[in-house]
Amino acid sequence: MTPHAQPPQPSPEDTVLVDRIGPAGRLGRITLNRPRAINALDHPMVRRITAALDEWARDDSVAAVLITGAGERGLCAGGDIRAIRADALEGGHAAREFWRDEYLLNARIAAYPKPYVAIMDGVVMGGGVGVSAHGDVRIVTERSTVAMPETGIGFVPDVGGTYLLSRAPGELGTHLALTAGAIGAADAISCGLADHFVPSDRLPALLDALAAGDPAEVAARHAEPAPAGVLAERRAWIDACYAADAVEEILDRLLDSGEPAAKEAAEVIAAKSPTALKVTLAALRRARRAASLGAVLDQEYRVSCAAVTTPDLVEGVRAQVVDKDRRPRWSPATLAEVGAADVEAFFAPLGERELGLG
Repeated sequence: MTPHAQPPQPSPEDTVLVDRIGPAGRLGRITLNRPRAINALDHPMVRRITAALDEWARDDSVAAVLITGAGERGLCAGGDIRAIRADALEGGHAAREFWRDEYLLNARIAAYPKPYVAIMDGVVMGGGVGVSAHGDVRIVTERSTVAMPETGIGFVPDVGGTYLLSRAPGELGTHLALTAGAIGAADAISCGLADHFVPSDRLPALLDALAAGDPAEVAARHAEPAPAGVLAERRAWIDACYAADAVEEILDRLLDSGEPAAKEAAEVIAAKSPTALKVTLAALRRARRAASLGAVLDQEYRVSCAAVTTPDLVEGVRAQVVDKDRRPRWSPATLAEVGAADVEAFFAPLGERELGLG
């Protein structure tokens, strides 16, 4: 990497590093800088990213924007769910404000007037997908692990995730949302979450070239075919099983398909929050019919504001992240106990608290 492509030296409190590189500082670079937390997003980080994007949008000397993550583990593991859980126990006000600004940032990225480049190396989950997959040039590597893992913590895919997954080929997005499954580079590209595969050892050369060249041309020049994924060979049973409009029917089809991988998927899904599963499926189906990302983010904000008041989000984070016993006690505990009215309540309008993007 050339000297002027090196990131600035951070102080301990710099959770987002902002600088400009290349000739005349033509490339604005954002570096998420919480490597011990795999760069998990908190509210001040979201505000800092937004401020940088707003500044560069007005600056004609900035030609493009790049986002990367500090450390070797990944771009971003998502939102700071420990903090969200702690706030949920106190009523959820801060979580609602965080999500409002985060979803507005996701919309800002999708509509950004200059090329927005994301290096999706390593772990890219939840909120990490939100700050990358809505961009123009999305780079994955052999180390990329991309997922929307929300159902595993009693939550529902957000940050525009239901928009992206609902538009993946066939029912691949439904499979990924309900299982909370992680995918590699090839599958991320085939699902529409990424554009180019670049081996990780070529990233320094790619970053140098981005500092001086057109992002789309540079990415295409450094890219190569990704190693084979797994979803293509499973597409037939995924499309057949997940086309059902009830989680119970999806599970029945998976178990009856005769495919070992389908049976494994059913077992994974059955361990998730029953409420989160039913709301997630409803959100995906509604997102598929929505006219815009903004309308889907509006919907996701309603769902998130409802979820923060339910017991499953607090319990899911406890089981997976706080106590790590991996034994969540969901409430309600079964799919049969989650009725249509329970699901519909998650989509209730928020009145003057609406996000208002759609």
